[in-house]
Amino acid sequence: MRPLLALVLPLAALCQPPQIQGPSVMPPQLRQAASLINDFGNTRRYAAENASVKPPAADEQRVVLMGDSITDNLHNTQRFGPFFPGKPWLNRGIGGQVTGQMLLRFYQDVVALHPKAVVIFGGTNDIGGNIGPVPLEAIQNNLAAMADIATANGIKVIMASVTPVGDLPGKPPMTTGRPPASILALNSWIKDFSARRDFVYLDYFSATVDDKGFLRAELTEDGLHPTIKGYEIMNPLLQQAIAQALSR
Repeated sequence: MRPLLALVLPLAALCQPPQIQGPSVMPPQLRQAASLINDFGNTRRYAAENASVKPPAADEQRVVLMGDSITDNLHNTQRFGPFFPGKPWLNRGIGGQVTGQMLLRFYQDVVALHPKAVVIFGGTNDIGGNIGPVPLEAIQNNLAAMADIATANGIKVIMASVTPVGDLPGKPPMTTGRPPASILALNSWIKDFSARRDFVYLDYFSATVDDKGFLRAELTEDGLHPTIKGYEIMNPLLQQAIAQALSR
């Protein structure tokens, strides 16, 4: 019979955990999944920028724009021009995000920056199923939770409606994945919720919808995201809503 130690040592070697390998060896198709697992809210996106933000001055009217790609795209100053020059406003949009992800990063990307007001603009990616089906009630709960966190920290709330979508020739259809009826239902709730809570309601939808209930074709190149013509309509509404909230 072989010594017990001679049997145990090879078995122990087999049971050793695999060596942890660096991210460089991870297959590209798994990197996005790993990123979502490790930081579902993508708090890394603005971590360095948030760390460099100084406390607001006593008379500073700081505002944070929390949103998805329609907010995030305003970082593209080459295409859309400077981001509200002279305004102490911070863009915290992340393309592709659903409201659950926005909620996960709401404290560090909004509350910790001590703004006077926040614009909460999300929901289209939930409806579009970016991470799978999301019930309307779950979207509402996520939006309400962000508003509650802001209110509890003395931050004035502006709730933006979801913009319409449309189908363009030669482009992937948008209305199939983002049914106009679902957008209408969510916007109805956002409007009613804002009225009940005395929040400012920012109505992007009415200003960008056509007579058939779709995003006006001249305001988009893909049926979802606004072009500069779209932002030329939306940005003045944003400024008016912020001024209204700050005056309260």
